[in-house]
Amino acid sequence: MSKLLVISDPAPRSLELIFTKKKLKELKLKYNLLVAPKKNKDKFYKENIHRATFIMGQPNLDKSLLSKAKKLKAVINVESNFMDNIDYEYCFEKGIHVIATSPVFSKPVAELALGLTLSLLRNIHNSHKDFLNKIEKYGLDGNLKSSLLSDKKIGLLGYGDLAKALTPLLTPFSKDINVYDPWVPSKTIKDDGFNTISLDNMFKTCDVIYVLAAITKNNQSLIDKRLLNQLKSNSLFILMSRAAVVNFDDLIRRVKKGDIYVATDVFPEEPVKKNDPIRKVKNFLFSAHRAGALKDTFTEMGEIVLEDMRLISKNLPPRLCKRAERETVKLIRSKPVAIN
Repeated sequence: MSKLLVISDPAPRSLELIFTKKKLKELKLKYNLLVAPKKNKDKFYKENIHRATFIMGQPNLDKSLLSKAKKLKAVINVESNFMDNIDYEYCFEKGIHVIATSPVFSKPVAELALGLTLSLLRNIHNSHKDFLNKIEKYGLDGNLKSSLLSDKKIGLLGYGDLAKALTPLLTPFSKDINVYDPWVPSKTIKDDGFNTISLDNMFKTCDVIYVLAAITKNNQSLIDKRLLNQLKSNSLFILMSRAAVVNFDDLIRRVKKGDIYVATDVFPEEPVKKNDPIRKVKNFLFSAHRAGALKDTFTEMGEIVLEDMRLISKNLPPRLCKRAERETVKLIRSKPVAIN
């Protein structure tokens, strides 16, 4: 029996990053691998897509190209979000799975979100800097602006995989967790033990707000000066999903007032320019879009890809990767990553 053909196109990631040596050997043993070139991709796909059972990556795939892919069973996006560069409707009609490895990122992103929160509340990052500069403050002097996470009122904007990985980390600190997500039924949120809240009430009343929502055509720049100006004094605003959900110019202006604290792992343009004025804004804790990028995360990605390919090869549904949903994927507006 001939091996099924896999087109490998995970750029900017590589097979060596995604798979351990053992798993890569397994992949090559079970499947024929055809590596997509960095240049002339349109020509490559026109000549080869008719042979492929799987595409690992999410290249531009319109209907005219997909119509040639008679053997194609799945497009496997090795990123955290689906992108608006494929004819999803055609895939749904033809039974082609479009799946993403996003579940592997939830836990590491959630853990960093908690870390950023604690650093803001206890001023860990600035205390470290002061110590290096030999101006450390001991005892109470080093905690005059510190507070506890315990019993804070917490708001989650978005209730997907990331929020569900974060809530178990937060509940030991506070039971007052409030969720806003128009895509999730209130009953689901309440059955999980949390409160629902309006967006305005979240910004008016919560002590800590986490932005965990994927970017869609409906929520670009959703968080603007109207909402940001409602934030309580000394509140925390933690951005972990996509920068485009927030109007960054409005966010910077709000932070400059000096009475709120912000942490972000994402930026409107990455990498951030060396002379970007955001680097000089106080009360801002920065992380260079690295929350999910752990070596263990990438190798877990390879494991779930291999397992779902095995299932799909047997005409069974994928179980570990996230499946594109007809009703929501057409709203997604994510951009491909440029850096691992």
